[in-house]
Amino acid sequence: MKNQSIARRYAKALLMIGKTDGKADNYKDELNGFASLIASEMALEQVINNPLYNAKERKKVLSALIVKLKLSKVMASFLKLLFDKGRFGFLSAINEFYQKLADDLKGVARASLVSANELSSEAVEKIRKALSKKTGKDIVLDIKTDPALIGGVVTKIGDLVLDGSIKTQLLNMRESLKRGESV
Repeated sequence: MKNQSIARRYAKALLMIGKTDGKADNYKDELNGFASLIASEMALEQVINNPLYNAKERKKVLSALIVKLKLSKVMASFLKLLFDKGRFGFLSAINEFYQKLADDLKGVARASLVSANELSSEAVEKIRKALSKKTGKDIVLDIKTDPALIGGVVTKIGDLVLDGSIKTQLLNMRESLKRGESV
């Protein structure tokens, strides 16, 4: 829980800077790109985070990476601050919170849509519009298929889960029958 509050605090601080200078979207892209690179390159993450290596040398690696990626001055300062405060290990969580906060700032919500079969673009658009109407936000959908659902769709927006899958309906029906309720 403490880790989440640390990550949230740093993400909010970066967002405040982004709101002030109007570059919240730029920072969103830079932070996401950098966090993705670190997550995908374990050796790089180890070199920067491992306390067995000299801190000055680790910071040199971080600085060289920042230059190579041509990150903005604000992002460079932010990443170096994380390093100096011993918070670089929270980068992934900070990125996650920042992505959500930056989306909220723009009135965008991310949702996952899982269906048993591939949906037509018209069906996806109808679902996106319905979710947009329900939330009052522009919806960005992450679409996946899962044949185990049998049919229907399951949508998640934050904590809200809309489960219209046949699998869940059958499970609910089974539970009702076990309790002796009429279906």
